Amino acid sequence: MSRPYLPVRLALISVLTGGLLMTACEDHRLPAISYPTFAEASNPSVLATSPNGTVIYNGGFGSAIAADPLDPAVFYLLTDRGPNAAGSTANSIIFGKADFTPQVGKFRVVGNQLILEQTILLKNAAGQLLTGLPNPIGQGNTGEIALDLMGQTIAPNADGLDSEGLVLAPDGSFWISDEYGPHIVHFDATGKTIERINPFGTGTGGRTLPKVLARRRPNRGMEGLTITPDGKTLVGLMQSPMYNPSSAAVSGSTVIRVVTFDIATGATKQYAYLMENASLTGCSDIAAITSTTFLALERDGDYGGSPTKPATFKRIYKFDLAGATDISDANNSDDGKLFSGMTVEQLKDKTGFLSAGVVPVTKTLIFDLLTGISPVYPHDKAEGVSLIGTNRLAISNDDDFGVVDNGKNGFTAKILPATGRVDLNRIYFVTLPTALK
Repeated sequence: MSRPYLPVRLALISVLTGGLLMTACEDHRLPAISYPTFAEASNPSVLATSPNGTVIYNGGFGSAIAADPLDPAVFYLLTDRGPNAAGSTANSIIFGKADFTPQVGKFRVVGNQLILEQTILLKNAAGQLLTGLPNPIGQGNTGEIALDLMGQTIAPNADGLDSEGLVLAPDGSFWISDEYGPHIVHFDATGKTIERINPFGTGTGGRTLPKVLARRRPNRGMEGLTITPDGKTLVGLMQSPMYNPSSAAVSGSTVIRVVTFDIATGATKQYAYLMENASLTGCSDIAAITSTTFLALERDGDYGGSPTKPATFKRIYKFDLAGATDISDANNSDDGKLFSGMTVEQLKDKTGFLSAGVVPVTKTLIFDLLTGISPVYPHDKAEGVSLIGTNRLAISNDDDFGVVDNGKNGFTAKILPATGRVDLNRIYFVTLPTALK
């Protein structure tokens, strides 16, 4: 991937993120672009076919989105660990393609289509392709047992990554967060691992995340990742309340952790974000506005426009770290910092926080996908959000590779109730009435 000399790239990014070029392109260094209501992936290739004949597509992009600041028509979209379904035994997971490699797709918006121009396969530090398979015990294991399409057990993989959060750094490299460890992995522009960071100290480079993050709910790890406009700090967002100290102890909790990571020093801070209600799937992505303000995509797991169980909650909030309590634990204990003998997750809601004297981040509703996208937002999984300029959002969906669990230890086509068509990756473009910065 050819990129300009770093100081030039940084200078351009500084201008672009100021909102001067991305939409109006006043200095004419970039072509103007008129975004459609949405752009849809064009003819995804076939990834595999399940034993019952269900076609699994090489889609799956949309778990996160990053806009290219040097080309307003280009977006990078991230896959997760690959197509999967529940197995016949407890905690078993069928992988639709056992050797699937998590990847970043470089897409170009052409009219109302998303054209895949480049696929960046993720690799370990030795240049070997990563897998999406579960990690070994003590290295990010979630208790899952991986099976192939024939029902044979697949061994855990220390390099396995269930990728969910994506950052395109100013130097052209990528930072990606995942749901297993959780891990944060730094990749070069070709997809090769530079550094892996997790709560267990089993990564590369010796740097770690707070131990408490290992209490993430399985498959609800660090769902979102962004970088502050100065390029100095990564900010991650956990998807759901962590099982801290246990699932039963946090029943009804709305507490999600925000984690900041200083790239130069490895220092971290933590803050509490409160979901609107405990029934939600959680937060699917985060995008930086300023060094302290961010967007969070908060949602349920239902389909927009479904005649039987329609989605009721898919919203984007602006939240601010300023004034919020740093809930970091100086002792880096497994439980994290305790308040009156309780974990942050056990405080559960605004009432619990008020009693403990803990201040969560402040948040304001910015956009409702279910009322703001016409005629209907048909997807279940709105999972990526990116801020273009000062007042335009790009929102991506996870299409699950065009398949879902058929409830019988296999796959069936993922048909959107509102359209009657197989789900495909889309980017929706939304212009807000007021600027965010």
